[in-house]
Amino acid sequence: MADRKRPLLPFALIALAVLAVLAFAAGDAATAWAQSSTYPQTTLEPKSEVARAIDNVLDGIVIWVIIIFVVVQAALVFTVARFRQRPGGAPARHMHGNTTLEIAWTLAPAIILAFIAVPTVKAIFANAKPTKGDVTVRVVGHQWWWEFQYPGMGILTANELHVPVGKTVALELESVDVIHSFWVPAFAGKKDLIPGRTNHLWFTPEETGTFAGQCAEFCGASHANMYFKVVVQTQEEFDAWAAQQKAPVAAPDSASLAARGLAIYQKGQCVACHMIDGVSYGVVGPNLGKVSTRATIAAGMFPNDDENLAAWIRNAPALKPGSLMTRQDQLSDEDIAALVAYLRTRR
Repeated sequence: MADRKRPLLPFALIALAVLAVLAFAAGDAATAWAQSSTYPQTTLEPKSEVARAIDNVLDGIVIWVIIIFVVVQAALVFTVARFRQRPGGAPARHMHGNTTLEIAWTLAPAIILAFIAVPTVKAIFANAKPTKGDVTVRVVGHQWWWEFQYPGMGILTANELHVPVGKTVALELESVDVIHSFWVPAFAGKKDLIPGRTNHLWFTPEETGTFAGQCAEFCGASHANMYFKVVVQTQEEFDAWAAQQKAPVAAPDSASLAARGLAIYQKGQCVACHMIDGVSYGVVGPNLGKVSTRATIAAGMFPNDDENLAAWIRNAPALKPGSLMTRQDQLSDEDIAALVAYLRTRR
């Protein structure tokens, strides 16, 4: 009987302290996990002014949520311990209405919302204002890949966005089919690509490296496979990349396997969908003019090696649901090997 009368308040306070410690520990664990190589698409490690403003708003909201959680749980534990029904004791006194409490719990949320709303609105307006970029890129969303055009530079590529570090990148976002959403967690918030409309987004990358991007708006069967990469380079590296993209590619030797691949390419269905300067002018699929300079194929799904490229040419829909690229059953293994050899010259 004595145990049942033991005060609950000390145990409740200990439990509350444990909950608070676990909440902070969970936050640290989540940050460590997000920074790991297994999950590179994290907003917790901002690499631009825009992303940092968003992260600061998130940090403020998390702090307020923790404060609210601790205060509410403390009030709950105190109430349970202080006003519980004790064995043999008188029934708890019931109370109806309390003006002071009602005013307090009306004003407190309003004040907290103001502390959250003000920095949120400031971040929105600061990052929504138009800005002139040092580098302008026209981004066109397709089902399910990304087209990157550099106006004035004569560069057209796919699925890998190259930008110089420390320079403001201004993006002009468009779509040719359905609504997509451009999202690079390390650099900026999400912005929709809407058919018939041009939206704008900007960021200034602060360090070099390769950063993951993703379509963040459900857009069909392979929405989850619509990846891209942002490659941030020094100005010298970016200039060298741009020069490589604009440099002409010599025709393959007439007796080579690549020359046979070129002939197959020109006579096949490839020319209807893909563009290679001086060879084909299709606009349905990605530009293949410098396809061998890219690290991946199929919008970031597979490494750009001979094995994956051959499998993709053979049967793209089997690897990427809904792909508009048709099966190439009419091609022999030797034909596909020749096509791969030709595409390897495109660098």
